Amino acid sequence: MRDAQVSRWRSVCSNDGNRPTREPRSRVPLALVGLLASALVGCSLFRGAVNQSPELRWWLFSTFGASHLCPEMLARSAPLRLLPGGNVVGRLFPTGCQHRVDEQQRTISLEFTGTGYAWTPIAGRVGFAVRAGVEYRADFSLEEDATYVWARPQRLLFAPEFQVSSVENRLVDWAQQQGPLGYLTNTFGSQVTSGQLSSGFTVVRTDAGDAFSLGILQPPERPPEPLGRGSRGRVLVAGDTSETRVEQVDFIGPIRVDSPDQQVFFQYQSKGPPAEALVWSRFDADRWREQLQKGAPLGPPPSPALFGFALTPFGLREQRLPLPPGQYVIVVDHTSRIGVVAPPYNPLNAMGANSLVLSYRLELGEAP
Repeated sequence: MRDAQVSRWRSVCSNDGNRPTREPRSRVPLALVGLLASALVGCSLFRGAVNQSPELRWWLFSTFGASHLCPEMLARSAPLRLLPGGNVVGRLFPTGCQHRVDEQQRTISLEFTGTGYAWTPIAGRVGFAVRAGVEYRADFSLEEDATYVWARPQRLLFAPEFQVSSVENRLVDWAQQQGPLGYLTNTFGSQVTSGQLSSGFTVVRTDAGDAFSLGILQPPERPPEPLGRGSRGRVLVAGDTSETRVEQVDFIGPIRVDSPDQQVFFQYQSKGPPAEALVWSRFDADRWREQLQKGAPLGPPPSPALFGFALTPFGLREQRLPLPPGQYVIVVDHTSRIGVVAPPYNPLNAMGANSLVLSYRLELGEAP
Protein backbone atom coordinates (compact mmCIF):
# COMPACT_ATOMS: atom_id res chain seq x y z
CA MET A 1 0.00 0.00 0.00
CA ARG A 2 2.75 2.46 0.97
CA ASP A 3 4.72 1.60 -2.20
CA ALA A 4 1.64 2.35 -4.29
CA GLN A 5 1.09 5.67 -2.49
CA VAL A 6 4.67 6.74 -3.04
CA SER A 7 4.55 5.75 -6.71
CA ARG A 8 1.36 7.73 -7.20
CA TRP A 9 2.81 10.82 -5.48
CA ARG A 10 5.96 10.49 -7.52
CA SER A 11 3.94 10.45 -10.74
CA VAL A 12 1.97 13.53 -9.66
CA CYS A 13 5.07 15.44 -8.61
CA SER A 14 6.85 14.79 -11.88
CA ASN A 15 4.04 16.51 -13.78
CA ASP A 16 2.81 19.34 -11.53
CA GLY A 17 5.23 21.95 -12.77
CA ASN A 18 7.66 21.68 -9.88
CA ARG A 19 11.21 21.34 -11.02
CA PRO A 20 13.03 18.22 -9.82
CA THR A 21 15.71 18.94 -7.28
CA ARG A 22 19.27 18.45 -8.46
CA GLU A 23 21.15 15.81 -6.53
CA PRO A 24 24.38 17.27 -5.11
CA ARG A 25 27.49 15.33 -6.05
CA SER A 26 28.63 14.97 -2.47
CA ARG A 27 27.83 12.29 0.04
CA VAL A 28 24.68 13.01 2.06
CA PRO A 29 24.93 12.35 5.81
CA LEU A 30 21.94 10.28 6.88
CA ALA A 31 20.74 10.52 3.30
CA LEU A 32 17.12 9.96 2.46
CA VAL A 33 18.12 8.28 -0.75
CA GLY A 34 15.96 7.09 -3.60
CA LEU A 35 12.57 8.73 -3.31
CA LEU A 36 13.59 11.50 -0.93
CA ALA A 37 16.71 12.43 -2.91
CA SER A 38 14.84 12.96 -6.17
CA ALA A 39 11.97 15.11 -7.44
CA LEU A 40 9.73 14.17 -4.52
CA VAL A 41 11.48 16.62 -2.21
CA GLY A 42 10.30 19.48 -4.39
CA CYS A 43 6.64 18.43 -4.47
CA SER A 44 4.34 20.25 -2.03
CA LEU A 45 1.73 17.45 -2.22
CA PHE A 46 4.27 14.82 -1.22
CA ARG A 47 5.83 17.03 1.48
CA GLY A 48 2.49 17.62 3.16
CA ALA A 49 1.48 13.97 3.10
CA VAL A 50 4.83 12.81 4.52
CA ASN A 51 5.06 15.49 7.21
CA GLN A 52 1.58 14.57 8.47
CA SER A 53 2.22 10.83 8.65
CA PRO A 54 4.65 9.51 11.32
CA GLU A 55 4.10 5.98 9.98
CA LEU A 56 5.12 6.93 6.44
CA ARG A 57 8.12 8.93 7.67
CA TRP A 58 9.36 5.96 9.69
CA TRP A 59 8.90 3.61 6.74
CA LEU A 60 10.78 5.92 4.40
CA PHE A 61 13.62 6.45 6.85
CA SER A 62 14.00 2.80 7.87
CA THR A 63 13.75 1.66 4.24
CA PHE A 64 15.89 4.24 2.47
CA GLY A 65 17.98 5.94 5.15
CA ALA A 66 18.97 3.52 7.91
CA SER A 67 21.44 1.50 5.85
CA HIS A 68 23.35 4.70 5.02
CA LEU A 69 23.99 5.73 8.64
CA CYS A 70 27.20 3.74 9.12
CA PRO A 71 28.75 4.43 5.69
CA GLU A 72 28.19 8.15 6.24
CA MET A 73 29.61 8.02 9.77
CA LEU A 74 32.73 6.25 8.49
CA ALA A 75 33.15 8.85 5.73
CA ARG A 76 33.71 11.84 8.03
CA SER A 77 35.19 13.04 11.32
CA ALA A 78 33.58 14.66 14.38
CA PRO A 79 35.00 17.86 15.97
CA LEU A 80 35.95 18.03 19.67
CA ARG A 81 35.98 21.16 21.86
CA LEU A 82 37.17 21.99 25.35
CA LEU A 83 34.02 24.06 25.95
CA PRO A 84 30.56 23.91 24.34
CA GLY A 85 30.55 26.29 21.39
CA GLY A 86 34.32 26.75 21.57
CA ASN A 87 36.90 26.26 18.86
CA VAL A 88 37.72 22.77 17.59
CA VAL A 89 40.80 21.38 19.40
CA GLY A 90 40.64 17.76 18.21
CA ARG A 91 38.73 15.26 16.13
CA LEU A 92 37.19 11.78 16.35
CA PHE A 93 37.54 9.47 13.33
CA PRO A 94 35.09 6.53 13.35
CA THR A 95 36.71 3.22 12.36
CA GLY A 96 33.84 0.74 12.78
CA CYS A 97 30.05 0.93 12.86
CA GLN A 98 26.98 -1.30 13.06
CA HIS A 99 23.32 -0.34 12.90
CA ARG A 100 20.15 -2.15 13.93
CA VAL A 101 16.51 -1.25 13.20
CA ASP A 102 13.81 -1.96 15.79
CA GLU A 103 10.54 -1.95 13.89
CA GLN A 104 8.43 -2.43 17.01
CA GLN A 105 9.93 0.53 18.89
CA ARG A 106 10.66 2.49 15.70
CA THR A 107 14.22 3.19 16.75
CA ILE A 108 17.66 2.78 15.18
CA SER A 109 20.67 1.69 17.22
CA LEU A 110 24.26 2.59 16.36
CA GLU A 111 27.38 0.99 17.81
CA PHE A 112 30.68 2.50 16.74
CA THR A 113 34.39 2.50 17.47
CA GLY A 114 36.87 5.20 16.63
CA THR A 115 40.19 6.85 17.33
CA GLY A 116 41.21 10.47 17.52
CA TYR A 117 43.31 13.22 19.02
CA ALA A 118 42.89 16.40 21.03
CA TRP A 119 45.00 19.14 22.54
CA THR A 120 44.74 20.02 26.24
CA PRO A 121 46.56 22.67 28.30
CA ILE A 122 47.88 20.00 30.67
CA ALA A 123 48.75 17.10 28.42
CA GLY A 124 49.50 18.64 25.04
CA ARG A 125 48.57 16.31 22.19
CA VAL A 126 46.57 13.27 23.34
CA GLY A 127 45.58 10.19 21.31
CA PHE A 128 42.60 8.06 22.30
CA ALA A 129 40.25 5.24 21.30
CA VAL A 130 36.52 5.12 21.99
CA ARG A 131 33.62 2.66 21.80
CA ALA A 132 30.01 3.66 22.28
CA GLY A 133 26.46 2.67 21.43
CA VAL A 134 23.24 4.65 21.41
CA GLU A 135 19.64 4.10 20.38
CA TYR A 136 18.04 6.95 18.41
CA ARG A 137 14.49 7.83 17.53
CA ALA A 138 14.96 9.11 13.99
CA ASP A 139 12.65 11.45 12.13
CA PHE A 140 12.70 14.04 9.36
CA SER A 141 10.68 16.86 7.84
CA LEU A 142 10.47 17.92 4.19
CA GLU A 143 10.54 21.72 4.02
CA GLU A 144 10.24 23.82 0.88
CA ASP A 145 13.96 24.59 0.70
CA ALA A 146 15.52 21.92 2.92
CA THR A 147 15.17 18.48 4.46
CA TYR A 148 15.66 18.30 8.23
CA VAL A 149 16.84 14.95 9.58
CA TRP A 150 16.79 14.41 13.34
CA ALA A 151 18.28 11.78 15.62
CA ARG A 152 16.73 12.11 19.06
CA PRO A 153 18.54 9.98 21.66
CA GLN A 154 16.49 7.22 23.28
CA ARG A 155 19.09 5.53 25.51
CA LEU A 156 22.74 4.51 25.72
CA LEU A 157 23.17 0.84 24.84
CA PHE A 158 26.08 0.29 27.24
CA ALA A 159 28.56 2.24 29.32
CA PRO A 160 30.81 4.18 26.91
CA GLU A 161 34.48 3.22 26.81
CA PHE A 162 37.24 5.83 26.45
CA GLN A 163 40.94 4.93 26.54
CA VAL A 164 44.00 7.19 26.25
CA SER A 165 46.57 5.73 23.84
CA SER A 166 49.30 8.42 23.98
CA VAL A 167 50.20 11.60 25.84
CA GLU A 168 52.60 14.24 24.59
CA ASN A 169 53.56 15.55 28.05
CA ARG A 170 54.95 12.46 29.76
CA LEU A 171 55.78 14.36 32.95
CA VAL A 172 52.13 14.56 33.93
CA ASP A 173 50.92 12.18 36.65
CA TRP A 174 48.72 9.97 34.47
CA ALA A 175 47.92 7.57 37.24
CA GLN A 176 45.75 10.38 38.57
CA GLN A 177 44.75 11.94 35.25
CA GLN A 178 43.40 8.70 33.78
CA GLY A 179 41.42 7.71 36.85
CA PRO A 180 37.62 7.54 36.95
CA LEU A 181 37.45 11.30 37.65
CA GLY A 182 40.47 12.20 35.53
CA TYR A 183 40.66 15.33 33.45
CA LEU A 184 40.79 13.60 30.06
CA THR A 185 37.96 11.19 30.76
CA ASN A 186 35.72 13.97 32.04
CA THR A 187 36.56 16.42 29.27
CA PHE A 188 36.74 14.29 26.14
CA GLY A 189 35.46 10.89 27.20
CA SER A 190 32.10 12.25 28.27
CA GLN A 191 32.04 14.67 25.33
CA VAL A 192 32.66 12.01 22.69
CA THR A 193 30.32 9.48 24.27
CA SER A 194 27.65 10.62 26.73
CA GLY A 195 27.81 14.35 25.95
CA GLN A 196 27.55 14.38 22.16
CA LEU A 197 25.44 11.26 21.87
CA SER A 198 22.90 12.34 24.48
CA SER A 199 22.28 15.69 22.77
CA GLY A 200 21.19 14.11 19.50
CA PHE A 201 21.91 15.77 16.19
CA THR A 202 20.36 17.46 13.18
CA VAL A 203 21.34 17.29 9.52
CA VAL A 204 19.95 20.03 7.27
CA ARG A 205 20.10 19.13 3.60
CA THR A 206 19.79 21.80 0.89
CA ASP A 207 20.87 22.20 -2.72
CA ALA A 208 24.07 23.77 -1.35
CA GLY A 209 25.04 20.65 0.59
CA ASP A 210 24.52 19.29 4.07
CA ALA A 211 25.09 20.99 7.42
CA PHE A 212 25.46 19.07 10.69
CA SER A 213 24.72 20.30 14.20
CA LEU A 214 24.64 18.70 17.63
CA GLY A 215 21.27 19.10 19.27
CA ILE A 216 17.84 19.38 17.68
CA LEU A 217 17.22 22.33 15.34
CA GLN A 218 13.71 23.24 14.21
CA PRO A 219 12.95 24.81 10.79
CA PRO A 220 13.98 27.40 9.75
CA GLU A 221 17.00 27.19 12.10
CA ARG A 222 20.31 26.36 10.45
CA PRO A 223 23.65 25.23 11.90
CA PRO A 224 26.07 28.15 12.37
CA GLU A 225 28.50 28.78 9.50
CA PRO A 226 31.54 30.85 10.56
CA LEU A 227 32.08 32.27 7.07
CA GLY A 228 28.42 32.60 6.11
CA ARG A 229 26.71 31.01 3.14
CA GLY A 230 28.86 29.59 0.38
CA SER A 231 29.04 30.34 -3.31
CA ARG A 232 26.16 29.45 -5.59
CA GLY A 233 26.50 26.10 -7.34
CA ARG A 234 28.92 24.63 -4.79
CA VAL A 235 28.32 21.86 -2.26
CA LEU A 236 29.35 22.26 1.36
CA VAL A 237 31.68 19.55 2.70
CA ALA A 238 32.70 21.03 6.07
CA GLY A 239 32.88 24.34 7.89
CA ASP A 240 34.04 25.25 11.40
CA THR A 241 36.55 27.22 13.46
CA SER A 242 39.57 25.28 14.72
CA GLU A 243 42.42 26.23 17.05
CA THR A 244 45.84 24.69 16.36
CA ARG A 245 48.61 25.20 18.89
CA VAL A 246 52.31 25.51 18.12
CA GLU A 247 53.95 22.18 17.14
CA GLN A 248 50.53 20.66 16.44
CA VAL A 249 48.71 19.54 13.29
CA ASP A 250 45.01 19.29 12.52
CA PHE A 251 43.40 16.94 9.99
CA ILE A 252 40.40 18.37 8.08
CA GLY A 253 38.41 15.86 6.09
CA PRO A 254 38.23 13.44 4.52
CA ILE A 255 37.20 15.06 1.23
CA ARG A 256 35.81 12.96 -1.58
CA VAL A 257 36.25 14.09 -5.20
CA ASP A 258 34.06 11.95 -7.46
CA SER A 259 34.63 13.48 -10.89
CA PRO A 260 37.38 15.20 -12.93
CA ASP A 261 34.88 18.05 -13.36
CA GLN A 262 34.94 18.75 -9.63
CA GLN A 263 37.32 21.02 -7.77
CA VAL A 264 37.90 21.61 -4.07
CA PHE A 265 37.45 25.19 -2.81
CA PHE A 266 38.92 26.09 0.57
CA GLN A 267 37.77 29.45 1.95
CA TYR A 268 39.44 30.56 5.16
CA GLN A 269 40.16 33.38 7.53
CA SER A 270 43.01 32.93 10.00
CA LYS A 271 44.16 34.77 13.10
CA GLY A 272 47.63 34.32 14.54
CA PRO A 273 51.04 33.77 12.97
CA PRO A 274 51.41 32.52 9.39
CA ALA A 275 51.04 28.77 8.92
CA GLU A 276 50.35 26.43 6.02
CA ALA A 277 47.98 23.79 4.74
CA LEU A 278 49.17 20.57 3.09
CA VAL A 279 47.12 18.01 1.18
CA TRP A 280 47.65 14.25 1.31
CA SER A 281 45.62 11.32 0.06
CA ARG A 282 43.30 9.97 2.74
CA PHE A 283 45.21 6.68 2.83
CA ASP A 284 48.54 8.37 3.60
CA ALA A 285 47.03 10.92 5.99
CA ASP A 286 45.12 8.28 7.96
CA ARG A 287 48.20 6.12 8.42
CA TRP A 288 50.23 9.12 9.56
CA ARG A 289 47.52 10.33 11.94
CA GLU A 290 47.10 6.90 13.51
CA GLN A 291 50.84 6.71 14.19
CA LEU A 292 50.77 10.12 15.88
CA GLN A 293 47.78 9.06 17.98
CA LYS A 294 49.77 6.07 19.21
CA GLY A 295 52.65 8.29 20.32
CA ALA A 296 54.97 8.46 17.31
CA PRO A 297 57.24 11.55 17.31
CA LEU A 298 55.88 14.49 15.36
CA GLY A 299 57.39 14.56 11.89
CA PRO A 300 56.40 14.44 8.22
CA PRO A 301 54.84 11.30 6.74
CA PRO A 302 56.89 9.13 4.34
CA SER A 303 55.09 10.45 1.25
CA PRO A 304 55.37 14.09 0.11
CA ALA A 305 52.33 16.35 0.15
CA LEU A 306 50.30 16.53 -3.06
CA PHE A 307 49.61 20.22 -2.65
CA GLY A 308 50.47 23.00 -0.22
CA PHE A 309 49.69 26.66 0.34
CA ALA A 310 50.34 29.33 2.97
CA LEU A 311 47.64 30.31 5.46
CA THR A 312 47.99 34.08 5.49
CA PRO A 313 46.46 35.80 8.52
CA PHE A 314 43.63 38.34 8.32
CA GLY A 315 41.16 38.76 5.48
CA LEU A 316 38.92 36.22 3.80
CA ARG A 317 40.83 34.15 1.24
CA GLU A 318 40.10 31.24 -1.06
CA GLN A 319 42.35 28.48 -2.35
CA ARG A 320 41.37 26.20 -5.23
CA LEU A 321 42.66 22.64 -5.15
CA PRO A 322 42.67 20.90 -8.55
CA LEU A 323 42.69 17.29 -7.34
CA PRO A 324 41.88 14.17 -9.40
CA PRO A 325 39.08 11.84 -8.25
CA GLY A 326 39.88 10.28 -4.91
CA GLN A 327 39.77 10.97 -1.16
CA TYR A 328 41.96 13.57 0.49
CA VAL A 329 42.75 15.24 3.83
CA ILE A 330 43.87 18.84 4.41
CA VAL A 331 46.48 19.02 7.17
CA VAL A 332 46.83 22.34 8.99
CA ASP A 333 50.55 22.51 9.82
CA HIS A 334 51.56 24.81 12.68
CA THR A 335 54.93 23.16 13.35
CA SER A 336 58.62 23.70 12.67
CA ARG A 337 59.14 20.05 11.67
CA ILE A 338 56.94 19.39 8.65
CA GLY A 339 56.44 22.16 6.10
CA VAL A 340 58.33 25.33 5.21
CA VAL A 341 56.45 27.83 7.42
CA ALA A 342 57.60 27.70 11.06
CA PRO A 343 55.81 29.38 13.99
CA PRO A 344 57.69 32.13 15.85
CA TYR A 345 59.53 31.15 19.00
CA ASN A 346 57.95 32.03 22.31
CA PRO A 347 58.74 30.38 25.68
CA LEU A 348 55.00 30.34 26.34
CA ASN A 349 54.17 28.35 23.18
CA ALA A 350 53.69 25.20 25.26
CA MET A 351 50.99 27.04 27.25
CA GLY A 352 49.08 28.07 24.12
CA ALA A 353 50.82 31.23 22.90
CA ASN A 354 50.88 31.87 19.12
CA SER A 355 47.94 29.57 18.50
CA LEU A 356 46.36 29.59 15.03
CA VAL A 357 42.60 30.19 14.89
CA LEU A 358 41.25 29.13 11.51
CA SER A 359 37.68 29.63 10.31
CA TYR A 360 37.11 27.66 7.13
CA ARG A 361 34.52 26.54 4.61
CA LEU A 362 35.32 23.51 2.46
CA GLU A 363 33.26 23.11 -0.71
CA LEU A 364 33.08 21.08 -3.91
CA GLY A 365 32.20 22.78 -7.17
CA GLU A 366 32.68 22.61 -10.89
CA ALA A 367 36.20 23.26 -12.13
CA PRO A 368 36.55 26.41 -14.24
